[in-house]
Amino acid sequence: MAGNSSRRGAIRKAGTKKGQVAGSGGQRRKGLEGRGATPPAEARTKHPAAKRAARAAREADKQPGRGRQTAGRKVLDGPENVLGRNPVVECLRAGVPATALYVAVGTESDDRLKESVQRAADAGISILEVPRTDLDRLSANGMHQGIALQVPPYRYSHPDDLIAEARKHQEAPLLVALDNITDPRNLGAVVRSVAAFGGHGVVIPERRSASVTAVAWRTSAGAAARLPIARATNLTRTLKDWASKGVQVVGLDAGGDTTLDEFDGSGPVVVVVGSEGKGLSRLVRENCDAILSIPMAGPVESLNASVAAGVVLADIARRRRG
Repeated sequence: MAGNSSRRGAIRKAGTKKGQVAGSGGQRRKGLEGRGATPPAEARTKHPAAKRAARAAREADKQPGRGRQTAGRKVLDGPENVLGRNPVVECLRAGVPATALYVAVGTESDDRLKESVQRAADAGISILEVPRTDLDRLSANGMHQGIALQVPPYRYSHPDDLIAEARKHQEAPLLVALDNITDPRNLGAVVRSVAAFGGHGVVIPERRSASVTAVAWRTSAGAAARLPIARATNLTRTLKDWASKGVQVVGLDAGGDTTLDEFDGSGPVVVVVGSEGKGLSRLVRENCDAILSIPMAGPVESLNASVAAGVVLADIARRRRG
């Protein structure tokens, strides 16, 4: 009996040992699952890089180029990411406002990358090193070349601000309205011409129109930082309102009834430019005081929208100087 008792005490039954023998019975399965990639530094609110990016964004709002801080100005677009070494360095050369420059970890350096980093540092733009997969998510084809520039949304003026700005300087308003212009390069080129010839602003419609993207910024050669650009909810209504305030509305068209040689342009005027293909829309054309054509010697039927705007603005500026 004693032997049997000793033997029974030496055998430990399964389940009588304290704690788990092996595994967790599936109760800690979620704890064993992967949690995904670590977020980039600027996405972690307590990380110094995130604080620097937030501070840079606040400072960027105070800078020119997102527009003047007026009551009527509002943000209508989200931030834009410019990808690739040439586009990024061109944007930085043109003074395109930006909140962050992203460089992928392990990216091979070259002159363009070095210049981008240097220009971003000189401009006070946050420079953040991120995993290459973060930039892959920003690009559909992965053609980011290890670098990206974040450009915040442009802040547009209210159309009334454009006339008010001109009259504040006791000058006859010289404005340009764009109708059916969908190429941001045309928008940028027009903005550059308006700034070069003493114009006071550009107005574009909210719909079916190019907006101030990084491409437009780059084409304007920085002029978008100095010239107010407004968005009109309804371009026809805006033109009617300006006409009621004494501004002459002049449309551009190859078949216009008034030639540029006959046009005075010394008073308040808004030049309405249509696209090379569609021209002026019907309602906009009906609300123009005159349709202006540019005399041409050769067999060319029409000019590119931005070229036509530049020709007219240069002639008006010449007359005003005289």
